[in-house]
Amino acid sequence: MALNKEKQIRQAIFEKIRELLLQREDNSTFIPGQTRIATGGRVYNEKEVISLVDASLDFWLTAGRYASQFEKDLADFLGSRYCLLTNSGSSANLLAISSLTSEKLGKKRLLPGDEILTVACAFPTTINPIIQNNLVPVFIDVEMGTYNIMTDRIENAVSNKTKAIFLAHTLGNPFDIDKVIELAEKYNLWVIEDNCDSLGSKYKGKYTGTFGHISTYSFYPAHHITMGEGGAVITSDFELKKLLLSFRDWGRDCWCEPGSDNTCGKRFGYLFGGLPYGYDHKYIYSHIGYNLKATDMQAAIGVEQLKKLLDFIKSRRENFKRLYEGMTKYSDYFILPQETPGAEASWFGFILTVRKDAPFDKNEIVIYLEKHNIATRPLFAGNILRHPAYTNINCRIYGDLDNTDYVLNNTFWIGVSPAINTEMIDYVLKTFDNFMAVKKTK
Repeated sequence: MALNKEKQIRQAIFEKIRELLLQREDNSTFIPGQTRIATGGRVYNEKEVISLVDASLDFWLTAGRYASQFEKDLADFLGSRYCLLTNSGSSANLLAISSLTSEKLGKKRLLPGDEILTVACAFPTTINPIIQNNLVPVFIDVEMGTYNIMTDRIENAVSNKTKAIFLAHTLGNPFDIDKVIELAEKYNLWVIEDNCDSLGSKYKGKYTGTFGHISTYSFYPAHHITMGEGGAVITSDFELKKLLLSFRDWGRDCWCEPGSDNTCGKRFGYLFGGLPYGYDHKYIYSHIGYNLKATDMQAAIGVEQLKKLLDFIKSRRENFKRLYEGMTKYSDYFILPQETPGAEASWFGFILTVRKDAPFDKNEIVIYLEKHNIATRPLFAGNILRHPAYTNINCRIYGDLDNTDYVLNNTFWIGVSPAINTEMIDYVLKTFDNFMAVKKTK
């Protein structure tokens, strides 16, 4: 009877939430030039709020039933075996690299001084875990248009110290996965996919994040789905899953879920290091790890967001297409985004590069757009090596970074998120038209 009463009370709370959200429903109209068109943002309804409150009523303040559900649902969506929820995409990247330093990997282990191939045209937390683990990033230039790594330079960049390739699918546009995997297999390299900006992208019919040994995800509000904060690591390798779990959960050797004991059946039957035989396995630490778990309340939001993901992807692709069609007439002035052959991008943004002979520079168009309430962003760090924190890092550059520097000075992107509707896209295109009308007459 008590359980039935609690269920009735919860349902009554949920009904009030629906009523409240209906009252809050945004009926405001889009006012061109006054309503801000953000590059991204949360898109939700009463279902996420009800799920969040449901988790809070449990008062299970760490990972729990919703976290387990989300991990299963995301792994199933991607077609991978294992998903581990974490507190951010940046933490996911840290876990991915840190797990590969484990002694349990034997000769495949990443050691201080080992090299990881990547790009300088990146978000900082793709690069940071390499540096934080005393590894050496090797920077390769990017292609204009796709803004992904120049795959024809990868093989010559490999040295006897090279152990891994760590790349993001830039703004949702997959890099040339076939070539990267081919070279990784040839030289026995780890492949880590930073899929934080690319959830739902496909390459030759298969989701990105399922090609490498490990992939990472972010659920920050600007991303394809959100938990506010949050991230995940994905793998189909059981041994890597155990290592990722260990580094995420304090470095412990035990793989019990929170609140569970003796999953292995011999909790007091181990002998490790200098510990006495039978020391509690839940408190044996085999790695120098972290506590990077997410909460069940975050996961509860994610469970509902994941149900909307296919619609979100569709909206992003439609918004991208409308912008592309509207901008083709200005291809003499902008390098338009180029989808990688064989890819079906779940676009994070619409990226533009101002050409050398354009009658304006990047700052002019960006300031104009911002003045008209159209948000813009650079391509993350542009060139990470130009930033104060990275001027003296231990790294290697293969060839030149000419395109990366060009991106730094001439590239920006605007939003395609599901929060942007057709009327907003039309306004964005009209704003470009107004800007170009003035510039072309000068």
